[in-house]
Amino acid sequence: MPPRAYAQEAYPVRIVDRSKFAPRLRPATVAAPPGYAAGTIVVVTQQKLLYLIRGNGTADRYGIAVGTSGYSWKGEAIVGRKAVWPAWYPTDDMKRNVEGLPSRIAPGVDNPLGARALYLFQHGRDTLYRIHGTSEPWTIGTEASSGCIRMVNEDIIDLFDKAPTGATVVVI
Repeated sequence: MPPRAYAQEAYPVRIVDRSKFAPRLRPATVAAPPGYAAGTIVVVTQQKLLYLIRGNGTADRYGIAVGTSGYSWKGEAIVGRKAVWPAWYPTDDMKRNVEGLPSRIAPGVDNPLGARALYLFQHGRDTLYRIHGTSEPWTIGTEASSGCIRMVNEDIIDLFDKAPTGATVVVI
């Protein structure tokens, strides 16, 4: 039976055993990286960590997976759109590189975007990069994606609820 917090989800949220994660990759409230306004999402790709700045000198920290070599993205964007249990539409590059990849993968527990997605935009245009859940929690702390930022589904649900559309995202 799913935890009460996830009982209303459209699909089951698989609870991840965090004891298998390095302590630094487990969610925690920590001292905020300096120089960012409250509500900013800061992604530190080298450390495989994402911070949501709270504004009182603290931040919510989450372990993440980042893009494999050659697929990583850095820069500043905003959360242009948010989606609950989104469908996934692989890019043309992905379809060229993976034989048989469909044009669309329906929402659900095996969808690569997981339970939630934050769509990153620059200058009003979709960057095609996302902060999203994953059905592969063992990838957290690694370089595993095609450039997107992966989070455990429990963590992306938490971040989704706290970060509004329009939030600034800084990927360094």
